[in-house]
This record gives sequence, C-alpha cells and structure tokens, in this order.
Amino acid sequence: MAVKIDTKIIDYEVARAEAEGAAAESAQTGAERDIEHMHEELQRPERLEGQTYKIKTPLSEHALYVTVNDVILNEGTEHEVRRPFEVFINSKNMDHFQWIVALTRIVSAVFRKGGDCTFLVEELRSVFDPRGGYFKKGGKFMPSLVAEIGDVLEQHLRSIGMMESEGLDEHQQAFIAQKRAEVETRAAQEPVEADCDDSTGDYPPGAELCAKCHTKAMVVMDGCLTCLSCGESKCG
Repeated sequence: MAVKIDTKIIDYEVARAEAEGAAAESAQTGAERDIEHMHEELQRPERLEGQTYKIKTPLSEHALYVTVNDVILNEGTEHEVRRPFEVFINSKNMDHFQWIVALTRIVSAVFRKGGDCTFLVEELRSVFDPRGGYFKKGGKFMPSLVAEIGDVLEQHLRSIGMMESEGLDEHQQAFIAQKRAEVETRAAQEPVEADCDDSTGDYPPGAELCAKCHTKAMVVMDGCLTCLSCGESKCG
C-alpha cells in the first residue's frame, strides 16, 4: 500500500526489524529459561544413575566403596548434561564413620548447589595424614585416605565430562611406551634388588617418585630422569 508524505522527512527508523529483534530476543530468553540447571531446590528423582569405586589401602584390611550418583538434566535434548548429585561411602571399618558421614553430606550439598564443583578435587587431594601417606597399586603416592577419595572424585568428574583429561597425546604415549620397553629390557639384563614399595610391578624396580603425578615411575632415560607415567622430565 502506497502512502503519500506531504511533509519533509527529517528522520526514519525501521520499526519492523526492531520488533523482530525484540521477538527473537524474547524467544531466546524463553528458550534459555526452559533449560534446566543444577540448583539446590532441584528435587531428587526416584532413580539416579551412578558408579561405585573401590578404595583398598594398606591402612585397613577393609576396603571403602565410594558411590557417586548423577542426575541427568534436559534429558533427550541438545542441552542434556550429567551432573553429580550425591555421594555415599561404605565400609566394614567403622573407625572413620563420623568424618566419612560428615564428608559425604558436605560434598553432596556442594553438588546440589550447582555451578563448578571441580574445586573439591584439589581441596580433598591436598589433605595430608600426619602419620604419613601410602602407595596405592601402580606406585602412585597418596598423602591420605581423604586424598584418595578426592582422586576417585576426579575420575568420576572426568568420566561425565566435567573435567578434561590431562593425559598424554598419542605421540607422547608411543614415545613413553618405547622408552619403557627399553628400560624394562635393560632392567631384565641387569637385575636390581627392589625394595618393598616396588612390589606393584607396574613400573621398573628402582623407579623414583615423580613430583608431578606422585607415582614411582621416574627412571633414567637418555641420561635424564623421566616419568613413565606422566612424561615429566628433569631436562625439560
């Protein structure tokens, strides 16, 4: 429809485009509003999926079983995510009952609060036992039982995608595997008396403790101390 303008045009604006932009913004806001996020008022579903991890330490004859249950948000949509909802720790050993109950309740409360909960891993792993730590299977040093619970929590958060893996790439893994084979061949030709901490057999006898990954996997390769677990090298 044509419209005759009798006066001088001094200004103009595109009202339709503005309206469309406002409508699009409103639709986007509505879509974001429909996305379900983790928060403390979220009701616990009747059924949760989870994983159970076994912790066996030389500090006790009984193992600990750590179960982390996850809630699935926005299931069946492109925004589907899996978030930790609660944690339980069970054991026949009742010596640690009180602090384990307190720990599980606090950690579960942090999970339900929403947001970034990955800081719990570093907080738990930085707890040291005044009586000294221990080496778990594989030669990795654990400063305390709480630290190993933090290690288990890290495994779980990586498995559901909340933490990225810090592992070696394919080329680094191939290089480490080649060097490890050379070290093991040399060790077989020149046997070294192993101490009690080398009984795991995962790394060559006589390997030293790596300051980066806390694993007894540091061996001399090409005249330099190198970790067969994480690739850390004293030569840079």
